[in-house]
Amino acid sequence: MTKADLEIVLALEQASFSHPWRYEHFLHELSSPHSFPLVAVAEGTVGGYVCLMSLFEEAQILDIVVAPYLRGRGIARALLEHAVTVAREKHAEIMTLEVRASNRAAIALYERFGFSRTGIRPKYYEGAEDALLMEKSLQGDR
Repeated sequence: MTKADLEIVLALEQASFSHPWRYEHFLHELSSPHSFPLVAVAEGTVGGYVCLMSLFEEAQILDIVVAPYLRGRGIARALLEHAVTVAREKHAEIMTLEVRASNRAAIALYERFGFSRTGIRPKYYEGAEDALLMEKSLQGDR
């Protein structure tokens, strides 16, 4: 991801979330030495992105989006695979994420990808919806 991608990234973010990240948040991800934002290009444009933070033994997926018209084509899986590769290169031992408890499609994808449910943050999203906490061990198979 580069600063030049941010116009499309912000449009995808706003199309995907009721409380989207702001421009400044993405700028921070681009400049942080512990952040590894990546875009996926599909059909000649940014079709999705992942924002990964990796520090010491833990990596966290902070944000992941695929354009609505491109969902179901394996882009999210490719972004997750890239995030795992980067996290392992940074010597992370575990990867974590939070997902809306109602987002069944995302939860199913994460579980197929080896994430397990580890907890709940009650009323995390807009003070109304729970966040499901998930994690995946990065040790073992490489």
